[in-house]
Amino acid sequence: MPEGVSWNGSIAFLDRDGVINVGSENYINTPEQVVLLPKSAESIGTIRRMGYRVCVVTNQSPIGRGLWTSQNLAEIHKRLQEMVLDNDPDAHFDLILHSPYAPWEGAWARKPFPGMLEAGRQLIDNATLDSNQSELELLFGDDWVDRPDDSSSFMVGDRQVDIIAATRYGIKSYLCNPDEGLSGVMEDIF
Repeated sequence: MPEGVSWNGSIAFLDRDGVINVGSENYINTPEQVVLLPKSAESIGTIRRMGYRVCVVTNQSPIGRGLWTSQNLAEIHKRLQEMVLDNDPDAHFDLILHSPYAPWEGAWARKPFPGMLEAGRQLIDNATLDSNQSELELLFGDDWVDRPDDSSSFMVGDRQVDIIAATRYGIKSYLCNPDEGLSGVMEDIF
């Protein structure tokens, strides 16, 4: 967390393309294609200064389709993190999760299902208590019965699949214009 800020127990779940960076119908395929949306880094910094953890949850079917690898995606995410930190030193991502599945696979880990949000909550909670994630058994759907209070957490996305995932998870959601991204809904959030 930023210096002097305590985590309030809430998580800001953010989609990636159209929320943090400019999206593309042909995917963001290389680190060089990453272009930040206006004021997205500053918005992430503000969210963290408000006591939230930030968890990016992004569908990335090019991996499952064999177009590129998880290593390529890791390089894209490394560049994205560097770019937001260059603009705001508090704009740190606590966790980035991706779903490699194609839409027709119906995977719980792919939005509009809430699997990435469920995993994000459990991973962040566990990391706060114990940095050893190897002992963690993730629970999903009806198997996860002792859920923490997430009433102050929220999701920001630019598509209906993001909003549906948030609704299924049981948190507030904000639909942003993909040309404005996160900064366009900050006044609605706070």
